[in-house]
Amino acid sequence: MGEATRFAFLQEPPFCFTDAGGKLFGCDAGLAGKVCEGLKLDAFLPIETEFAELLPGLAGNRWDMTTGLFISDERRKLVDFTRPIWVLQDGLLVAKGNPRGFRGYRSVAEDRTAVIGVISGQIQHQTALQNGVAPERIRIFATQAAAAEAVAAGTVHAYASVALAHRGYLDRWPQAPLAVIDVPATEKQPAAGAFAVAKNNTALRQRIDSSLGELLGSPWHRELMSGYGFSDADIDRLL
Repeated sequence: MGEATRFAFLQEPPFCFTDAGGKLFGCDAGLAGKVCEGLKLDAFLPIETEFAELLPGLAGNRWDMTTGLFISDERRKLVDFTRPIWVLQDGLLVAKGNPRGFRGYRSVAEDRTAVIGVISGQIQHQTALQNGVAPERIRIFATQAAAAEAVAAGTVHAYASVALAHRGYLDRWPQAPLAVIDVPATEKQPAAGAFAVAKNNTALRQRIDSSLGELLGSPWHRELMSGYGFSDADIDRLL
């Protein structure tokens, strides 16, 4: 028997989330589990963490692979990425009815009293700055839940992340007084994300890529992803 493959995840539907009984669901979790099963790896061991810990945890050998992350040159210095598993557009989570009339990052920048929330270490922090949001009007949160609750409470006016993550949150918490605004491609192009593995773990990365090559776009994969809000067009864009 070999060792378990340790998979670091966040509470961030639709990518990864646990139910009341602690069972793990989500499109990234489902795909990672299927990859490990296909590679005949002995066990799949999910480990919950926060976003800021994902990359340090790989470097420190606390886990073997992470949930999907946007691929960036900065992150490539620290970790290796598998082939992409999704291509996604940013969105803003705002108060229901969008009372400030936000249309994307630039409209937040133009509203001099608006405060935007981001998750520590996520790419949307840089994207907000690039679109003119002043640094002092950006609040940093550790988790999706904390950022979403701050919008509901009115302490921040928008929370920037992936549009699909916002919709995943609202699917789980439909009573939340919140709505999703898609960020226009003129402000941020859809970007690719992938599983991350440690720099020295080339063998595992190659095995994961080989398994992904068989799974991505398959009927099984399309069914998994459609259950979490992905369309066939989303899958085709990835392929």
